Amino acid sequence: MTTLPQAVEIPGAKHLHSGKVRDLYELESGELLMVASDRMSAFDWILTTPIPDKGKVLTAMSLWWFEQLDVPNHIRSTDVPAEVAGRAVLCEKLEMFPVECVARGYLSGTGLLDYNATGEVCGIPLRSGLVEGSRLDEPIFTPASKADLGDHDENVSYDAVVATVGAETADALRKLTLDLYRDAHARAEKRGIILADTKFEFGARADGTIVLADEVLTPDSSRFWPADQWAPGKQQPSYDKQIVRDWLQFESGWDLKSGQAPPPLTDEVIERTRSAYIDAYESLTGRTFS
Repeated sequence: MTTLPQAVEIPGAKHLHSGKVRDLYELESGELLMVASDRMSAFDWILTTPIPDKGKVLTAMSLWWFEQLDVPNHIRSTDVPAEVAGRAVLCEKLEMFPVECVARGYLSGTGLLDYNATGEVCGIPLRSGLVEGSRLDEPIFTPASKADLGDHDENVSYDAVVATVGAETADALRKLTLDLYRDAHARAEKRGIILADTKFEFGARADGTIVLADEVLTPDSSRFWPADQWAPGKQQPSYDKQIVRDWLQFESGWDLKSGQAPPPLTDEVIERTRSAYIDAYESLTGRTFS
């Protein structure tokens, strides 16, 4: 069973919730403090070995993307307590929509599994002959349910989103998701990186405004591939945690279906993963990570 490490204690902050990677606190001012940890999750397990600097990379990359994207977001300030400097933000309270808003421009992961089984992804028929890494004719909205900690997010149909949030909101979330994906894909492509797919989360203000929240376009929530190495029909080199998934599946000796916790990552896998996250940040932003 997945067990979270104890959240860091922050004077004047009340711990509200911990997810696979992030911890949420409420400050005495009433503001929310969202902290990105160095925890690594894979196959719905939180691994015992963290990735050094991961939380700082995720935070820096999200902040950069929030600056680029022309959409309301939840960031209030980066003036945070010293205990979590560099890996936390102050954010506004929102009524979060209970759906993972996923956009795919290429076929991989659970999308590929669904396609191979049914010829569809989230109820959307795709042309025949697609393989791992194939570029889709146009990006598609492939939502997923939000699972409890330790459970797996399940791909759902658009109709399921309508049933959950209503037709008007579902249409707005789909349009926002695809518009943001196209914008981000174009920006990444100019830097020699393919944004294969990504997950967004949205919430609503009291006046109904839809706001982009949580993390955005990081190696934890997206598949980033080097454009000059893209070759459909095989597993793509990546800037994300696919390094960890591949090691667990194919090299570690761990049985995914055993119900046993994954083994600790090796030093080599930890360093390769840390380097991939930093490379993704530096390649996309043109900034040096420090």
